[in-house]
Amino acid sequence: MKIVFTGGGTGGHFYPVIAVAQKVNQIIDHEHILGAKLYYVSDDPFDKKMLVENELMFEQVSAGKMRTYFSLKNFSDIFKTFFGVINAIFKLFSIYPDVVFSKGGYASFPVIFAARILRIPVIIHESDSVPGRVNKWAGHFAKKIAISFPEAAEYFPKEKTAWTGQPILSEVEHPALHNEALEYFKFEESLPVIVIIGGSQGAELINNTILDALPRLTKNYQIIHQTGIKNFETVSGQAEVVLGGDKHKSRYLPLSYLNQLVKKMAAGAASLIVSRAGSTISEIASWGVPSIIIPITTTNGDHQRKNAFSYARAGACSVIEEANMTANILSSEIERILGDKEGCERMIQSAKAFSKPGAAEKIARELVDIALSHEK
Repeated sequence: MKIVFTGGGTGGHFYPVIAVAQKVNQIIDHEHILGAKLYYVSDDPFDKKMLVENELMFEQVSAGKMRTYFSLKNFSDIFKTFFGVINAIFKLFSIYPDVVFSKGGYASFPVIFAARILRIPVIIHESDSVPGRVNKWAGHFAKKIAISFPEAAEYFPKEKTAWTGQPILSEVEHPALHNEALEYFKFEESLPVIVIIGGSQGAELINNTILDALPRLTKNYQIIHQTGIKNFETVSGQAEVVLGGDKHKSRYLPLSYLNQLVKKMAAGAASLIVSRAGSTISEIASWGVPSIIIPITTTNGDHQRKNAFSYARAGACSVIEEANMTANILSSEIERILGDKEGCERMIQSAKAFSKPGAAEKIARELVDIALSHEK
């Protein structure tokens, strides 16, 4: 049995792939499937350590982005994609997997194209309420389509589409115990904790707004702020200046990146999460934590905004548009939510109701079933 996983470009594509691979490996162990091989084919390994830990062999295939705005890179990336497709055809022919699982994104295109030419079954998963261009195209011939938001179903053939929810890494699917998490961060028990998640690259708008709001927020709250690796030194340096000799300075904790352990602890500590509107929404829902969602306005198909308002309609979050994002508005909204115990409880229950656990298991089961039937 051979299964190829593809996708990439961001953690939002990569980590769900790992979540599914984890469950595939569990099935392989439980059912004593011999000779199983798993591959990850993309333009970049993203996280080599996680590939090794989950027994995924990496094969590199170049891929180019097709930007929706004018850029000279669009021309050079056409050639990257062309040679990537040729390379992917040869690599998939040499591996000849029984099934391919794609999370979408530009990096998955060469592999999906090659799979179609070689008539290898394909399963895709779409994380957003509006599918990306690669998944929208792949939906025409994919054997099965899994989606995180029910709204995405209108873009795919109904008979092949299932609302599974988002595959979430087993390490972060369940938050740490609250007391354990507070102890981990050396926080006070009596104060609420706000967790700021700007995505793996961070978010300049969110970072700047938090810095402006810090003196007000640290009076009543403790803050875990994921800044993004590139922004960490700048943000932490500016925070030192903003807070200066503030007696509540220790209540602010900037972190460049949340690895799986830190994310699990942050989820356990959180009274409220401020986040972008990507695949993190599914993690927040699984944790059952109230949230403020700030969608990026310039995304393909306006999918972040649609994700955010889909989650808000479920009663699980509040949405602040980028155009309205100021320190005063964000601080006021945080205070409003955390000052309303009944409203917080409704958000918690709505988040849990929105969450669809077991997505990774369902997709893994389908992959293994197709792979085994393909072998016969």
